[in-house]
Amino acid sequence: MMVVDTKTKRCLYLQLVCLLLSTLKGEGFYMGITYVQNAVAKGAVCLDGSPPAYHLDKGFGTGINNWLVQIEGGGWCNNVTTCLVRKNTRLGSSKQMVKQLAFSGILHKEETFNPDFYNWNRVKVRYCDGSSFTGDVEAVNPATNLHFRGARIWTAVIEDLLEKGMKTAKNALLSGCSAGGLTSILHCDGFRALLPTTTKVKCLSDAGYFINAKDVSGVEHIRAYYNDVITTHGSAKNLPVSCTSRLNPSMCFFPQYLAQNIRTPLFILNAAYDSWQTDKNLVN
Repeated sequence: MMVVDTKTKRCLYLQLVCLLLSTLKGEGFYMGITYVQNAVAKGAVCLDGSPPAYHLDKGFGTGINNWLVQIEGGGWCNNVTTCLVRKNTRLGSSKQMVKQLAFSGILHKEETFNPDFYNWNRVKVRYCDGSSFTGDVEAVNPATNLHFRGARIWTAVIEDLLEKGMKTAKNALLSGCSAGGLTSILHCDGFRALLPTTTKVKCLSDAGYFINAKDVSGVEHIRAYYNDVITTHGSAKNLPVSCTSRLNPSMCFFPQYLAQNIRTPLFILNAAYDSWQTDKNLVN
């Protein structure tokens, strides 16, 4: 099955609400897309082979050397069938992404709506690999033309941002929602390692704390699902070694086995009653 979930819808809904409120006050705005064209030569491509992409609004004033990188959510694909479903959508191809993306909430440029980050360099990284940026399979089946290269996309996008000024950042925050929130956990220490030691780095996961739990029939459905994601995308080698050195890689998509070993300050924001996890984990 394809997991484009109610949690992601909630994140999008909250951003839409912020955007509508902003628009009523004449404050809504859109940012153009940037394609990382040089990533293609490195094999860092979306499921369909198109280049990765992001949207950037440059900082100003006291925030000119501060960076907020937010990772888009959108579930995962766990086999060839579900990845083919995503391949020709915005979650699998930058060709299908909107050219202008609304920046609202934590990405807003007005102090009234975003007092903490309004003048930072604010980035929205688009999600088109289906593995929370962990996959890396060299071979491409010509019959499907599916590329499982999420980890390469991660590296290519961050390297591009470093060249655009993030390498001199004083403060940097990696954030994300849903599958993007999981990305911010999985890559938290890696993000820290790519930045100067003088940079103050923190991570924020919004609705990305997925738990390992049996459903009401006693089946470990979500663990089996994540195991399929990891196998399909060749993700095991790109998951935190602090986890895979102790546990089966299928356990290392669950923050409950990762968080205690993350060295970079990590903030967790999650609903006490998570509708997506209740539906997919417990009821299925």
